[in-house]
Amino acid sequence: MVESNISDERLSSIMSQRTERRGGIHVDQSDLLCKKGCGYYGNAAWQGLCSKCWREEYQRVRHQQIQDDWALAAKLQREEEAAYASSHGAQTQSHSQSTAPLPHPGHASLGPFSKFEEKKTNEKTRKVTTVKKFFSPSSRTAPKKETPEGKTPSPSISHRASFDTDQVSKDFADFLKNLQKPGREIQKQCRAFIVNMSGKKDLGADELSECVQDFYQNLSDRLIGHFKGSSESVEQVMDQVEKYIMTRLYKSVFCPETTDDEKKDLATQNRIRALHWVTIEMLCVSMDEEIPEVSENVVKAITDVIEMDSKRVPRDKLGCITRCSKQIFSAIRTTKNEPASADDFLPALIYIVLKANPPRLQSNIQYITRFCNPSRLMSGEDGYYFTNLCCAAAFIEKLDAQSLNLSPEEFERYMSGQASPRCNTSEGDWSRAEPPPTNPVLAQLNHNLEALSGLSSRQKTLMEAAQSLQADLLSWPAGVQREVDAVLEKYPLEVLPRTVSAIDDNDVDNDNLPPPLTPQVFAG
Repeated sequence: MVESNISDERLSSIMSQRTERRGGIHVDQSDLLCKKGCGYYGNAAWQGLCSKCWREEYQRVRHQQIQDDWALAAKLQREEEAAYASSHGAQTQSHSQSTAPLPHPGHASLGPFSKFEEKKTNEKTRKVTTVKKFFSPSSRTAPKKETPEGKTPSPSISHRASFDTDQVSKDFADFLKNLQKPGREIQKQCRAFIVNMSGKKDLGADELSECVQDFYQNLSDRLIGHFKGSSESVEQVMDQVEKYIMTRLYKSVFCPETTDDEKKDLATQNRIRALHWVTIEMLCVSMDEEIPEVSENVVKAITDVIEMDSKRVPRDKLGCITRCSKQIFSAIRTTKNEPASADDFLPALIYIVLKANPPRLQSNIQYITRFCNPSRLMSGEDGYYFTNLCCAAAFIEKLDAQSLNLSPEEFERYMSGQASPRCNTSEGDWSRAEPPPTNPVLAQLNHNLEALSGLSSRQKTLMEAAQSLQADLLSWPAGVQREVDAVLEKYPLEVLPRTVSAIDDNDVDNDNLPPPLTPQVFAG
């Protein structure tokens, strides 16, 4: 089997060019293309080949391996026959059998070797892709009632059906209704493929990928004949097929137990954590985070690349990478006031990955590589951005002092935590350290937190004053009552009976009345 390791030559070329240019990490367009010169984008996981060339190489190596296995089996068979004949003293029989062709694996004269031969036959049958049988007339007459989709879920699906899976199945059925008869046939083949894949849990990741890619290829060839070469219509159908199949198979093919993807994820996360001190200046990134718009683009790019892990469909994961990349290009364009170049993009993407530390980065890259529609990875903006992400991940794994324009001693001190790029490394004097650059988003966040803290303090004071006022209002009537009672006790009020006499009453004290008025005459 061909190992899917990063091409050290391509990566060394990229990293060596990093130190030759002060403007950042430089990557030639040829470094991103297939090593065989077919013009499509290559992939680090495919040793620099595109998906088409990689499959051809993989099938060639696998076919050669099968031939070698059969040659070894023939050799072992001849040795087994010779040993068997020698043990029974049948020299003539040994001579005839040694020159005879390979018998049927079930032949009784082979003894124990018949089991070995049968095992090799089964192994060959298992490795050879048989997706074409889904399109044969015999598969159309296979009984389907034994495993209805709604009653007996495939083992590859969780026991508790998720809402996303149900919704995708419904959307896929609605989409195929517009295709009428071809749509019904496509749905039958997809269901048959999912059922078939559910019984292949023992296969390795590469074999699972080969089965899915063969299904894509065969279905695409049939659709091209149906739509008479309309690539747009074929692409729409294949997108829906990929969404339906990979949503159903996601839990069984993403980061399978037969791979070391999880181990690579942990190694990458630890590596990125150890590189937390890498600054934007060390990577020569053409982005000024002091600009609010640029800072907003950076935050969105980080969010997009982190969101990639929450998607199930390879095309949706690619969409997250594409949106992240476009945010990076927008940030560079805003900073430089001119269109961004490819040389500006890769250093910025590396910086975003270092800041985001995306969960299960290696697993997501491998998942896209294995199960995405190959046409998306071979060309177009999705393929370009994904290829750059693979380069960024590989660059982070190989990051050293030379690639950051640092001395080996400085690099080791930073990695061990003994020093910081913003500290005086010669004296270790943190008091002389320059303050870190202020991020506008963080500054605004701190300002809002201070405002909220002030509002909280003012609200607390207001609540205390309101409670004091409420207590005063409750105690005021009692206080007033006490004061009134004290005054009444000190100055008792005597109320005399009130008597009213009539005007013509004889008992009226006339003596106390004033004298009547006497008219006076004045002389003229």
